[in-house]
Amino acid sequence: MKKAFITFFIGSICQMAIAQQTINLYPGTAPGSEKWNWKEAEVKTPGSENRIAYNVSKPTLSIYLPEHNRATGTAVLIAPGGAFHILSMDSEGTQVAEYLQSKGVAAFVLKYRVGHLMSDNPFQELGGLMQDFKKLDSVNASVIPLAIADAQAAMKHIRENADKYDIDPSKVGMIGFSAGGTLTLGTVYADGAGSRPDFVAPIYPYTPAVDYLKKIPAERTPIFIALASDDQLGFAPADAQLYLDWQAAKQPAELHIYEKGGHGFGMNKQKIPTDTWYERFGDWMKMQGYLKKRHPNNWEKQYTEEELEALQKKNAERARRDFANLARYAEANAKIHKSGKRPKVVFTGDSITDGWINADPEYWEKNNYADRGISGQTSPQTLLRFQPDVVDLQPEVVVINIGINDIAENTGDYIESYTLGNYKSMIATAKASGIKVVLASVMPAYEFPWNKAIKDVPAKVISLNVGIKKLAEENGLVYLDYFNALKDERNGLSKEMAGDGVHPTLACYKIMEKMADEAIIKTLAK
Repeated sequence: MKKAFITFFIGSICQMAIAQQTINLYPGTAPGSEKWNWKEAEVKTPGSENRIAYNVSKPTLSIYLPEHNRATGTAVLIAPGGAFHILSMDSEGTQVAEYLQSKGVAAFVLKYRVGHLMSDNPFQELGGLMQDFKKLDSVNASVIPLAIADAQAAMKHIRENADKYDIDPSKVGMIGFSAGGTLTLGTVYADGAGSRPDFVAPIYPYTPAVDYLKKIPAERTPIFIALASDDQLGFAPADAQLYLDWQAAKQPAELHIYEKGGHGFGMNKQKIPTDTWYERFGDWMKMQGYLKKRHPNNWEKQYTEEELEALQKKNAERARRDFANLARYAEANAKIHKSGKRPKVVFTGDSITDGWINADPEYWEKNNYADRGISGQTSPQTLLRFQPDVVDLQPEVVVINIGINDIAENTGDYIESYTLGNYKSMIATAKASGIKVVLASVMPAYEFPWNKAIKDVPAKVISLNVGIKKLAEENGLVYLDYFNALKDERNGLSKEMAGDGVHPTLACYKIMEKMADEAIIKTLAK
């Protein structure tokens, strides 16, 4: 069972949907800014696509949820920086959210209230204010409590909707950058039932602005800090002291001080070590126990986290060196060649075929059928191994069932004509080798659990099946129509037929077995 699903695990992580929605943090006007009547605006950072928001008076929360099968139950509130006057929405917001989402973390980007800028040039106006930090602190003094209130409201919203967001309310942290790091500290220092983060990650924060609120919590609150020694704003010494303060309070603390990177490196790429700071944050989250899967698959439960990581690395290396996974059945094929007993029928395909022999091994043994399915594979991969895994075994019949992972874009963009072209090549190769062919339809699927970004799955499956059936008619082959026999009212698979909507249950395989046997008998009679 383990071996059968290893490649599916790797295939299923190659793509991930970004599910995003944005909600207002308050049902009406944000408390404390009722008289703010200016209009929010947005510009791009000069020379980049990074969005800068300013004059924010209506706080929002942009929500990035991981796929169910990746979810860890951990959530992180993200606070972009910008001296409490602007917000760096991408390099310190959405891009961080997308990284966390890829790690199975529910990410929430907070657009919090900031000070009023009078001009339409936020960079120039803020640059003037930052010439005098005492003056800037004075201007920000009335804004910071409002921003902290926004963060507290966001934290409460996340916890109150824990079931909706599939998170553990005791695993909600906060990360912030520059002023967002200040806000992160202010939120954990402030008193507030249900609004204090369980762990924090202030990245190059400005600490003096919240010293008056400073109250390191007594309950366990791990902290991760990252900054650069050459921070142009001179924050490095105070940030290093922050680490010492938390350590003195006997709190778990980790500090990364990079030699270069400047202030505001965020998710920007400078070709220096700060480019990968977020990976260290991921390592730290894993060490703290925040990245364990909340809903592991049954086969994943057989492994430790370390073993799963080792499998991932092994399969990634295998995919690089052996795209078609020719090694998968090399030993089994060698045994067949040595025995001299060729299989009557070879079934080739993806996880539908791969999982079949594990679900009902007796079916294969009693019929002298050979299973040559590989989980996660697409038609070009199956075509590449058609010679060693089918032709060289010299069966009387080959049953080809491939294409669902083409639609899922496991190895690249889906082009129906390209997939059908691979079918044509396999048909031609089999005919030239004296092997009779059964073309099976692609199985019903409503959506892909590992890639919900793929839309209109049933329509694409139906269209591909029309093409497969046409190929069968043109070549005088038997068309094995699983689709119409197994589809539900959504043109997918019911829970009884496939627990995850894609991979058949034993009951489903029993139906397929009867259909496959009938198609094979019909083919052999031709």
